[in-house]
Amino acid sequence: MIRVIPDPDRSGEEQKSIKAFRETITSFDELPRVMAKATELMGIDKANDREASNDNYRRAFARDVLSVEIEGPNRPQLTVVDLPGIVQSQTKDTTQADVDMTVEITESYIYQPRTICLAVISATNDYANQPILNKVRQFDPKGERTLGIITKPDRLPPGSDTENQFFRLAQNEDVYFELGWHILKNRSFEETEFSIQERNSSESNFLRKSIFGSLPPTHIGISSLVNRLSRLLFSHVQQALPRLQEELDEALENNRREISVLGEPRTSPEECRMYLTQLGLNFYEICKAAVNGHYEGPYFISEGKESHIQRLALTRRLRAAIQLMNQEFAEEVRVNGHKYHIHGINENSANTKQMDPEPLNEESAEDDDETISTTVAANQKRRPFSNIKRPKKLARRKAITWVNDVVIRARGRELLGNFNPLVIAELFWEQSSKWHLFAKAHIDEVSGTCQRFLESVLKDKAPLDIFHRLWPTILEKIKTRHRNALEELAKVLKDTRSYVINYNHYYTDTIKKRQSERRRNHMSECIEEATEYKKLPGCKSDHTFPDIDISHALGLFSDRIDPNMDNHSSEEVLDCLFAIYKVYQKLFIANVTIQVIERHIVQDLELIFCPLTVAKLSDTDAVALASEPSAIERQREFLIGRVAKLEQGREILGEVMSSN
Repeated sequence: MIRVIPDPDRSGEEQKSIKAFRETITSFDELPRVMAKATELMGIDKANDREASNDNYRRAFARDVLSVEIEGPNRPQLTVVDLPGIVQSQTKDTTQADVDMTVEITESYIYQPRTICLAVISATNDYANQPILNKVRQFDPKGERTLGIITKPDRLPPGSDTENQFFRLAQNEDVYFELGWHILKNRSFEETEFSIQERNSSESNFLRKSIFGSLPPTHIGISSLVNRLSRLLFSHVQQALPRLQEELDEALENNRREISVLGEPRTSPEECRMYLTQLGLNFYEICKAAVNGHYEGPYFISEGKESHIQRLALTRRLRAAIQLMNQEFAEEVRVNGHKYHIHGINENSANTKQMDPEPLNEESAEDDDETISTTVAANQKRRPFSNIKRPKKLARRKAITWVNDVVIRARGRELLGNFNPLVIAELFWEQSSKWHLFAKAHIDEVSGTCQRFLESVLKDKAPLDIFHRLWPTILEKIKTRHRNALEELAKVLKDTRSYVINYNHYYTDTIKKRQSERRRNHMSECIEEATEYKKLPGCKSDHTFPDIDISHALGLFSDRIDPNMDNHSSEEVLDCLFAIYKVYQKLFIANVTIQVIERHIVQDLELIFCPLTVAKLSDTDAVALASEPSAIERQREFLIGRVAKLEQGREILGEVMSSN
């Protein structure tokens, strides 16, 4: 059987045409005719044809393999690859491409560790000048798998130094190969038309009379070479079998792994829907676990303390990230949410004087606000809220003036010293005028975090082509959730812009507490001022005791009451503003984190893409989303075919090894 194995780099049409070539002969006399047809098919020209051809694609060599299988009852189990001789330089018959190709073809075979190299040299040329010896040394430095073959020994002058040199070479004394050397006689010019039997007879006659005939019979002649190669090949294969089995197993495992990475086939609507259902289930389970804070499974595992690992862990552990963002939002609104920071009002403890005997100077205000300024500066480093202005600091007297102006503008029929209750709402609206900025920034941050989380999950669980098809749909759903959250925020803000309503006793408790603390502070100051420290009569020690003038203290306390009715009402309004602001601040934080963030962004996040979503898809949509590219389909077919061949090879190898 004679056939041609095409070069894998050829086009599909060329490979198909070359593979179709098949010839069978019963006599070696027919071989030249068939080889001529094969070389023509491979695009190889004879020298005289190339001279007459201007076709740049015609060449002296090809990467295709001409396979000649000889079958018969006495034929040995032997495969021999006849490589083109290494061409040293280009000529009129060979191009530089031909020169490079001969080297590449030769190296592609002899570099393989399981190949037995037949280093063929001609006795008509000094073997030191023949490049094949250096080439095999390059890939087989110790000569463990190289057999040297000397051809044309009949061209050496009998008894000459050159003949003696080649004889020593054949004895493995000069260039050493573990497999040794072998002598062959080629047909001479006069013997071109000799049959195989005549050629073998001519070789035997020469070796019987030549110095080379003194070599071991197994090292001379074509017949002994066939047997020698069969034995060498069998021995070589036996040594290579264990390693070959390891390589087969490794290659099989690698190919199966590559098939596994490609996932299940996705060509038919059923296959596409099944794939999307499984992907949706994985997506659903991870999102559900992340939203609920159940961080189990390999997706949530993060080992190491490096910053990028910690960021990755926080991105994947969605509930932890949302809790942290909600906490930061609440803290920002508490610390920086108000428009004015009023000295003595916004501190956590109301232990400062509520009535300033003297106007608060700028230096005093800055000193008193040092702590909160530090907190504000630290909070402003937080990215989502860094562009929102800090609260403006007001001394208490300026705050009273601000409130008094509003009270005067809103005055109706109420008596002096009283105030219109709608004033509290107007002041509250101004004091809380920045809340919407914090809420919108918080919505953007949480929505962006959820978007990055879903993107990370989809990239982790789906091939890149599937990700690019699915992601626009998921992104649009995220944007819809973001819009819904902003609409809900608008409703919450609308509630805070209406006239204040309160049924929380914290409001009245706070007012009473602040008024009581203010009176207690005033009384303490008056008592301190009305106290005189005296020595006991007749006591020689330095000890003193306080002598409190109660009447004087009460008089001082009465004098502290501001007779200005507007100041009195403004003082009460400021207490009411502080109390109602605290009530609404807590309510606003709760509404934003629960009604806006949780309800519209986080809740049911896992339903964005899940098996139920896939079930609603039409066959056309399922195929459009999940069908694999033609390149992936071809790669899968190639890998499956390779796995089948590897499994077949492993089975054959197992039988061979068990028989030995």
